[in-house]
Amino acid sequence: MTEPQRKRQKLEESEHLHRQTQLSLHRWLKTKSRSPETPDTPIQHTPTQHTVTQHTPSGSEPRRIPQLFSRAPGRSASAAQVFSCSLGAAVSDLRRAPACCRPLPVLRATEDHTVLIRTDLLHPGKVPVPFPCPEERRDRWDDTHVKMPCSQHNLFPVDPTTLQSRWDLINKALSVSFSSSHDVQDAILKYNASHAKHWSFTALHSYCTGLQEAESAQLFNDLLPSMARLALRASSLFTQPIPLLTAQRCGSITLSQDQVSCLLANAFFCTFPRRNSRRTEFSNYPDINFSRLFEGSSRAKQEKLKTLLCYFERVTKRRPDGLLTYTRQSLQSLPSWSSSEQQFSRLHISSSGTIEEQGHGMLQVDFANRFVGGGVTGSGLVQEEIRFLINPELIAARLFTEALEDNECLIITGAEQFSRYSGYANTYRWAGNHDDQTPRDEWLRRHTEIVAIDALQYRSFLQQFQPDCLRRELNKAFCGFVRPGTPAECMSAVATGNWGCGVFGGDTRLKAVLQMMAAAEAGRDLMYFTFGDVDLLRDVHRIHTLFTHTQATVGSVFSLLLEYYECVCKKTGRGKPEETLYSFLTERLDR
Repeated sequence: MTEPQRKRQKLEESEHLHRQTQLSLHRWLKTKSRSPETPDTPIQHTPTQHTVTQHTPSGSEPRRIPQLFSRAPGRSASAAQVFSCSLGAAVSDLRRAPACCRPLPVLRATEDHTVLIRTDLLHPGKVPVPFPCPEERRDRWDDTHVKMPCSQHNLFPVDPTTLQSRWDLINKALSVSFSSSHDVQDAILKYNASHAKHWSFTALHSYCTGLQEAESAQLFNDLLPSMARLALRASSLFTQPIPLLTAQRCGSITLSQDQVSCLLANAFFCTFPRRNSRRTEFSNYPDINFSRLFEGSSRAKQEKLKTLLCYFERVTKRRPDGLLTYTRQSLQSLPSWSSSEQQFSRLHISSSGTIEEQGHGMLQVDFANRFVGGGVTGSGLVQEEIRFLINPELIAARLFTEALEDNECLIITGAEQFSRYSGYANTYRWAGNHDDQTPRDEWLRRHTEIVAIDALQYRSFLQQFQPDCLRRELNKAFCGFVRPGTPAECMSAVATGNWGCGVFGGDTRLKAVLQMMAAAEAGRDLMYFTFGDVDLLRDVHRIHTLFTHTQATVGSVFSLLLEYYECVCKKTGRGKPEETLYSFLTERLDR
């Protein structure tokens, strides 16, 4: 097996494992039993109005029916999964954007920041203009830039002696009318002929077959032609090359939402060259073409297509007028955890709510695959994939972001939410349009900052307590949370949850402590969601209270984690230690 083949195999294995991790977490939350570490801390139960979705025939908006619950029916308050249950600092005490943000400098391109629009013509409410002008278009076809479908170097052999422009063929294939999903398939395979025997379009066919007559007419007569025209605007929208965000190099790319929509339309029609083979220079990058989204017959694929087509309908009817920035942050200098004098920052912890809703204006954590987006263009449909579906502009990061390494993260600023949803994994359902009212900053980006950080996989429960694993996870979280040069008072709180748990083997209580430590070192407060686990909420709140009341430092807690490994974990043969981590920490800190 060649090196590119090994890299591609690793990508697929990583994506599969990430998907299984999130599914395992979802099942565990549904079937969990009470933890032996649960303290007797009283919890305030606040009745909260929630909605349930009543599904209606395809093509119509689901009805949302309000219901009022204070606890799960038929269960005592002490054991119930409470719909609104939170502890710790008041939410109003946590910083959010834009209130905490300092003014941005003037947007301009630098050596490490590529800006693909004309900043001198950037005005609110107006669609940004590409830079430079089309007449001065710059084209690059090398290993440091995206190989664009509209490049003059994108050629294919007509015969052994003749090369033809692939972009001309794409233009011809996408300029015909569509009357069925088979026409879409035929168009895509005209410029992907080498994959005709391997690519399946069963999911696309199933989706289209299930449409009502009016919906089908709208799709084939209006939406798909509009998407094709959007894809074909690439030569005028991208007048300078897009750099690759490669490993171990900090860099940023700022694009307009209009440009991103064009990239995603090209992904839908599978036009990106050199991205379909396991033996190319992009073997260490995520998939970008949507070919895997079109295969299979699962209900999940139908819901994915609904969500993405909702996005395309919106951006083809009205061109979006904002910007987005994609930043790869690579830290070469990392904290000395054992000597840190930082004390723990504020924590608000809740068993209800979601990172994207209740965490608005905060740094929102994507429980990422090292190949960002995980299985969003395949069969994955859990935390990361759902976020990439309802905020489709995140998917564009897959085009230019190499797999993340241990000291790296990806930060996306400005992604707009276009859809609502219900459920999770196999129960995921598109629930209609979402009108994102998040305010914009001076660069016309939504005040939505999402960070992708990938956790380690553990072969055994005890492995994660090894010193090297503790440092790696702390460094990864710190990399995602820190913003070098930005004062603490100008940084929002971090909205996160059970990062790296489930099939990856991460212990929820250890991961909570590690994220508290990383947030404190980075100078940020924490909003933590337990996704219905009231026992975890109590335990984490109690240990955080102990840290703050004893004035423990990040360094002292790290030393206790090392001591727990030496005194408890190394003496445990298999399985989990009899003495839990929180019991050990409590006994040492209460002395």
